[in-house]
Amino acid sequence: MTIDLANLKRIALTVRMLSVDAVEKANSGHPGLPLGAADFATVLWGNFLRFNPQDPTWLNRDRFVLSAGHGCMLWYSLLNLFGYDLPISELQRFRQWDSKTPGHPEFGMTSGIETTTGPLGQGFANGVGIALASKMMGQRYGTDLFNNRVFAVVSDGDLMEGISSEAGSLAGHWGLDNLVYLYDDNHISLAAETKVCFTESIPKRFEGLGWFVQQCDGHDMTAVAKCLDAALAQKGKPSMICCRTILGFGSPNKANTHDSHGAPLGKDEVKATKKNLGWPENDEFVVPKDVADACRVAVANNMELYQAWTAKFAAWKTANPQLATQLAAQTERAIPATLQSELLAAFKEGKKDATRNHSSAAIQIIGKHLPNFVGGSADLDPSTKTAIKGSPGVQHENGYTGQNIHFGVREHAMGAIANGFSYQRSWFPYTATFLVFADYMRAPIRLAAISHLQTFFIFTHDSFWVGEDGPTHEPIEHIQTLRAIPNLNVFRPADGVEVAMCYMAALQAKTTPSTLLFTRQNVAALEREASVTPEHVLKGGYVVQGSANLELVLVGTGSEVGVAVDAAKLLATDGIKARVVSIPCLEIFNKQDSAYRDSVIPPSARKVSIEAGLTMGWSDVVGSNGLKIGIDHFGASAPGEQLAEKFEMTAPQVAKKIATWIKTTAQ
Repeated sequence: MTIDLANLKRIALTVRMLSVDAVEKANSGHPGLPLGAADFATVLWGNFLRFNPQDPTWLNRDRFVLSAGHGCMLWYSLLNLFGYDLPISELQRFRQWDSKTPGHPEFGMTSGIETTTGPLGQGFANGVGIALASKMMGQRYGTDLFNNRVFAVVSDGDLMEGISSEAGSLAGHWGLDNLVYLYDDNHISLAAETKVCFTESIPKRFEGLGWFVQQCDGHDMTAVAKCLDAALAQKGKPSMICCRTILGFGSPNKANTHDSHGAPLGKDEVKATKKNLGWPENDEFVVPKDVADACRVAVANNMELYQAWTAKFAAWKTANPQLATQLAAQTERAIPATLQSELLAAFKEGKKDATRNHSSAAIQIIGKHLPNFVGGSADLDPSTKTAIKGSPGVQHENGYTGQNIHFGVREHAMGAIANGFSYQRSWFPYTATFLVFADYMRAPIRLAAISHLQTFFIFTHDSFWVGEDGPTHEPIEHIQTLRAIPNLNVFRPADGVEVAMCYMAALQAKTTPSTLLFTRQNVAALEREASVTPEHVLKGGYVVQGSANLELVLVGTGSEVGVAVDAAKLLATDGIKARVVSIPCLEIFNKQDSAYRDSVIPPSARKVSIEAGLTMGWSDVVGSNGLKIGIDHFGASAPGEQLAEKFEMTAPQVAKKIATWIKTTAQ
């Protein structure tokens, strides 16, 4: 049984009023979108979306993404009405401290919220990632068991952002017919009418990207339903439904103006809007009984679907025990007990090589043990070495088999699509490009950190050793800018053993994204003291050599640990004894207790940091009086070896700087 038109209209009206009341009470928010989008969103939630508020993480639920996250009261109102754990009291605390209704949707905070949205375009690309992940689940475990759809509400702001074109292009290429986006086409942005800057044909754009495009009056519920039916019947193409709406619908004085976009209507206008829409002027946060009853019908319909699926799932597990075990391991993101030892065995010989090549070797092993370790690069596999050998590329034509995802030159979308996989809590998704292009991916990296997603952001060519490509391709500030993001692990391993253990640490970090930075140039395997074990790497920092030396500590990361080792040998010939410390992950090292950190870097010691990047930030490790050796200027075009000489980053030059510093600052 579906909800009839009269009841759908009553639900939509209630969504509007709850949203307006919450924004007004908070004196902050965006009432225009909920007022305008309530009709088509109610049709979707009432008669199409498959969900279970009692089991909000049901594996085969449909996903709803509000890419236009500023209109989040639309989502919160729908969650309340359709039975999720979001009571009226939380709507009344919209945008307040410790409420479940923050100013933009935040994953993990509120039951039913699938993605963190707000930065426009990110949710659009997240949805593409979720849809691709769903297709891959169906391929692996059966499309009769995994056939969920992904719906999203997108705004003109989402479609203005370039990421939507990147992600939209991939969605069309992948033929994601489980993806349906409803475009809230209200012709108004925050500052003005969209015609001042946005006059392209959205239907033609998305038709060109390979989408099935329809247009309708977003306030005509019958027309919206017909478009949704047609979209879900479409095969081989994602769908875009352009819903022409009125921003701030029902507001007598602010509808169809940007005044209703990003500010409360005001008390008088709220009353006028309620009167205009036939709602009691003085009622606040009210859900009429007929509306609650109608919403329960939708929930009951979905419970029937859920129970049928649960029975089918139980039968499938009995008939397919091996696949069921694999699925359980995937959804738990389990790590095989033998993975670490196999990774370490690959680097037992201590081969001199680029850490990007060590990473490639590690990826092959991880990919073999973890079928849910999936990803790819921004058209850079030959350089980043991140393809899983022997596995096909995930394509519509091959039924979404394999682990390799070809993103093309689309770094913006790549990161957000990978986050879409992470939101499913069943995958280990990774991306790859050059470190200098982390700037293109900062938004999805930051959102992964905010949302506690386990996304792997792999970056190669991690310093000026890129060489001939010049300053545009030589990262200088990038390591430190990544370290500035809270809840992000920045790994910069020095050799094969550290590469293996950094991957293990990233796999174990279930609520923290990881950036893994690798060299283009060859580095030697470190000669560690006998007492050092690979597990020391998991502490983020450890003593490589010179454990007895307490007066001078050389701290390095990545390729500069080898420079520190060689510099220490040269210093020893001058009678200067130094300890060498590697910090493959400063964030993890800083989480160790003070006793361990002080045992690695004694507070009384003189300290030197060595890293081929900005020296900014290293005072926190070596102290304000410590020597910080790095690069505080852009690179240049020349062979890497020559640049090392010019930038005074070779071992002899580093040793000379340290010796001079010791002499000139001797107490």
